[in-house]
Amino acid sequence: MEFLLLLVMLASSAAIRQDLTGQMFTFPKQTKSSYVKLMTSVRDLSAITVCHRSFTDLKRDHSLFSLSTPSNINAFLIFWDSANKEMEPHVRDAKAEFSGLDYKPNMWHSICTTWDSATGLTQLWFDGVPTSRKFTISGSSISGSFIIVIGQEQDDHGGGFDINQSLVGMVSDVHVWDYTLSPCQIQKYMDYLNYTPGNVINWSGLEYQTFDKVVVEKQQMTCQ
Repeated sequence: MEFLLLLVMLASSAAIRQDLTGQMFTFPKQTKSSYVKLMTSVRDLSAITVCHRSFTDLKRDHSLFSLSTPSNINAFLIFWDSANKEMEPHVRDAKAEFSGLDYKPNMWHSICTTWDSATGLTQLWFDGVPTSRKFTISGSSISGSFIIVIGQEQDDHGGGFDINQSLVGMVSDVHVWDYTLSPCQIQKYMDYLNYTPGNVINWSGLEYQTFDKVVVEKQQMTCQ
């Protein structure tokens, strides 16, 4: 096999730091126990940008990124609401709703989400196209002990997973910044060009821990 596959079938693996450039997390079956926990020493964010790429054929609700603190379970959540066909960022438990997105199954989508506590404005960039900026919540920063999860949606701080909100599919290129990324930098991320990596979560130096059935493997892209 030309590329190492890390198949985790135990309850959990030890946390490791790894350059995951060109790789992806694969969540191969619906469970409430399979997820990846991302580690960071950051404990306060007055602004944030989260970018990731995802691939799924799910027709139901599912979580794409879940950051929880003890005071805000949905401190920063990116969630697909299937019934309303909306991508919903949650910031400190307040929600914005973005509809009209071409969220097709069985293809890669690049998504970046920004929020600034000074204005309370949240914006989604979907496959290179910006949405209208919407108000969620302003004032206080996202603060406390961060638990960041890929593959599940936290209904408790670090747990409370619902199998019907779990992700089945693939996730790659997860980056988090402690500021709102410029439109130019977001476009570079979307186009796989040279962009500034995340200074909170960096895919090319990712500290993470896998739980239950998660595969780390070479990212599958369509041949051009």
